[in-house]
Amino acid sequence: MAQATTHRAQNLRRLAQAATRIRRHSLRMTTTAGSGHATTCLSEADLLAALFGHVLRYDVDRPSHPDNDRFILSKGHGVPALYAALAEAGAFPPARLATLRRIDSDLEGHPTPRLPWIDVATGSLGQGLSVGVGMAIAARLARRAYRTYVVMGDAETAEGAVWEAAALASHRGLDNLVGIVDVNRLGQSGPTMYGHDLDQLARRFRAFGWHAMTIDGHDLAAIVDAFEAAARVRRQPVAILARTRKGKGVAEVEDREGWHGKPLPAERLDDALAALGGDDAARVYLTPRPPAAAPDGAIDPKRLAPTEAVEPPSYDADDQVATRDAYGAALAKLGAADPRIVVLDGDVKDSTRAGAFFEAYPDRFIESFVAEQNMVGMAMGLQARGFVPFVSTFACFLTRAFDQIRMAGISRANLKLAGSHAGVSIGEDGPSQMGLEDLAMMRAVAGATVLYPADAVATERLVALAAAHTGIVYLRTTRPKTPILYPNDEEFTIGGCKVLRAGDDDRLTIVAAGITVHEALRAHATLAERGIAVRVIDLYSIEPLDRDALLAAARETEHRLLVVEDHYPAGGIGEAVSAAVAAEGVAVHALAVRTLPRSGPGDALLARHGIDADAIVESVRALVPRARHRVAAKR
Repeated sequence: MAQATTHRAQNLRRLAQAATRIRRHSLRMTTTAGSGHATTCLSEADLLAALFGHVLRYDVDRPSHPDNDRFILSKGHGVPALYAALAEAGAFPPARLATLRRIDSDLEGHPTPRLPWIDVATGSLGQGLSVGVGMAIAARLARRAYRTYVVMGDAETAEGAVWEAAALASHRGLDNLVGIVDVNRLGQSGPTMYGHDLDQLARRFRAFGWHAMTIDGHDLAAIVDAFEAAARVRRQPVAILARTRKGKGVAEVEDREGWHGKPLPAERLDDALAALGGDDAARVYLTPRPPAAAPDGAIDPKRLAPTEAVEPPSYDADDQVATRDAYGAALAKLGAADPRIVVLDGDVKDSTRAGAFFEAYPDRFIESFVAEQNMVGMAMGLQARGFVPFVSTFACFLTRAFDQIRMAGISRANLKLAGSHAGVSIGEDGPSQMGLEDLAMMRAVAGATVLYPADAVATERLVALAAAHTGIVYLRTTRPKTPILYPNDEEFTIGGCKVLRAGDDDRLTIVAAGITVHEALRAHATLAERGIAVRVIDLYSIEPLDRDALLAAARETEHRLLVVEDHYPAGGIGEAVSAAVAAEGVAVHALAVRTLPRSGPGDALLARHGIDADAIVESVRALVPRARHRVAAKR
């Protein structure tokens, strides 16, 4: 007993010394950089010292080890303290900390996966807990024993996404997830909602089904005890609410407003370091414990690969199939071919048709309920652990999770998104259900691929391409049934397009995607009867798009392109095409949804908004000189 007591006392002294070093590093780093959130680093230093020095089972030399515990700093502005903890744990030399926020350094102002010890980008508050839920679910899917720890700030608990994550974590009984809230009382512009009232936060977490504990976040013995107690909790996620003081250890800034996001001035640094105490020359190594042994039957998704080829499409030429139906069929086929595939859906699997995957592979289907922000955040955690997540809901509802998608771009995530019910073609449900902004949203995301198939064959082929492509892919599907355009063995490529109609006398090229391809083909037939030859391109890959094919078509059709899209004009296909060909002097004309839609039959809405076959015919007639019409007609 005495020996154990002595060992505990020595361990706590070591952790206290490490926390002091984290604080010293944080102050020096931010002052050297001339920017950064110094005071929030001081409040979380004891928590990080305990995590990296006592709690985490983590091989720092092998950050991708499948049994490493996972750590997410959701309050990403406190990252200098995380960098300091990593340096003290041996991830890299402490001298590298001096490069914080330099343009040539991977120690960025908020965490990004440029560093191998960081799984996802954080810094947009309220997202880390969702990522943690995804990682905790991934551990169960892979039958791994690692635990996931998420450090949040008290200010970010005002975000609704936190409580979306809290609800689902409890629903799934994720006892391998620990959320730590650094309750330092101060936000950016003033006090937080509940200040230091930890009981308020504890009641909220308990109401969501969590096991909640309140502690002094600067008492290392209490911190260690709380983490050890958390490991014993079963069938519930754990919330540790730690009362801290922003700026802890430096009287000038401790628990004072007005210091958020500000480093100490250089002339005050030495006095602050003296107040903290400690000795820079006496390094105290943080020593994470070795990872737990992999349980029997554990898998490593990052080492898995497809076990067979994806079954090809098998449609009859006269079939009428909605692309959303083909999406569901493609997911089920993917599930058979690739054990890494998981599917998340937001309580609309019967509409998105993701239910086909649920029926075939319920263990790899995650019902996310009506909580799209958490759904995308969970997918981020799953992909970080090697799974390939497909996320589906109505295209319009994905806009609610745009910030999570934006952060996925910063994370360079391997994330697949499918938005169904796109455009006015969905019909009577009305404008609240119509995705008319989604292409603009996804085109703006760093590194995203945007695909928009026009028939069932293209949909199945593009779903398979999305799964094989590393990065963010957005697939847009539609509700109405449409004809089959392509043979089952047709090949597609990301960045490609298909010329569906072409002739030597073509006067204009119609560029369409998705539902408007079928309208363009009907318009082509009418125009041919009237002696007007036009070309039709299916631009199924919108980002990247086939600039060379568009320019070639423009040169061969009198430099006229007419884009037709079931989307608002801002940020849509017309603007994408214009940006691609403008430098070559090509005139691009666009038909798009330019007024607020209303309920009605899909065909009537296409006509009302000027994107149906009749509208295309009239636009072509207006764009192509009449004299040439008559000549063509006489031929």
